[in-house]
Amino acid sequence: MDLTNLFEQCKTIFAEKNCFVLTTHINPDGDGLGSEVALALFLTGEGKNVSIINQSETPSYYTFMNGLFPIAVFSPEKHSQIIKDADVFLALDTNTPARFSALKESVLQNRGTKICIDHHPDPDAFAGLYVIDEQATATGEIIFKLLKYLSSTAITPPIAEGLYAAIMTDTGSFRFPKTDSETHIIAAELLAHGANPTKIYQNIFEEGHANKLKLLGRALESLTVYHHGTVAAMVLHRRDFTETLTSEEDTDNMINYTLTIGGVKIGLMFTELGDGVKVSFRSKGEIPINKLAKEFGGNGHMNAAGARIHGGTLDEIVKQVTERSEQFI
Repeated sequence: MDLTNLFEQCKTIFAEKNCFVLTTHINPDGDGLGSEVALALFLTGEGKNVSIINQSETPSYYTFMNGLFPIAVFSPEKHSQIIKDADVFLALDTNTPARFSALKESVLQNRGTKICIDHHPDPDAFAGLYVIDEQATATGEIIFKLLKYLSSTAITPPIAEGLYAAIMTDTGSFRFPKTDSETHIIAAELLAHGANPTKIYQNIFEEGHANKLKLLGRALESLTVYHHGTVAAMVLHRRDFTETLTSEEDTDNMINYTLTIGGVKIGLMFTELGDGVKVSFRSKGEIPINKLAKEFGGNGHMNAAGARIHGGTLDEIVKQVTERSEQFI
């Protein structure tokens, strides 16, 4: 996809404006965090006043990102006016204000320029400029291309670290279907600019605590296969978190275990939260799992999506989603 015109518009805005606020979606992942850190570092290097303000605290396995650039957790008293007054508000790796959570009101009151940079489909109408490439493996890939367009010397070692983390995590360590030769060329360039793949992988995947493995054990114990072995689902109750002293962030990547079973085409994970049920969807091949997620109020990519369902018991939601999933095989 040719993004030249969109990048040129970004270049003009970045040159003319001074005060920038960046955010990503609630419960941020490596792509959202790495993308906003990389762009914030670049804009700061250009002499701009830059803040990253997220709704959720950075998960423990991504806290090295906070060392690259300060990431504030939204406080209405501290940050509402900052968001409202920003010359430019940038939403990264999300394209709907609903996923800003408590930031939403302040964002919609902002009278500056709003830019959405993302690789998810079906954006809401809230921004003045949308830089969206649904074919990109990660938002970090779009940021990489944008920074290269803006300056031949844009990719510093800290920026390379953030972007490598973004792309590596959103490609499932370079194994998801959209991963292609260009993805690996970008990764190689990031390594050449100082990204340390061993260090980044260890920070994200090898610094967990023992209780996270206990929670994984609960999830694996719950695993059930449906529809003649084509759909696999795991379920976590509130008590599982309480009894293992864990939290929602400790479920990251657990759903991928459902797709390690031979014959399984769709993986589902149901997580009971205080205000509803989080459902994670995964699929193999050409199964558009995001369409199933949309039926339950969610969204995402063809092979990876999510939804948060309010109303109904956990058992009812598991039954409804697993029954409906058969139609997508």
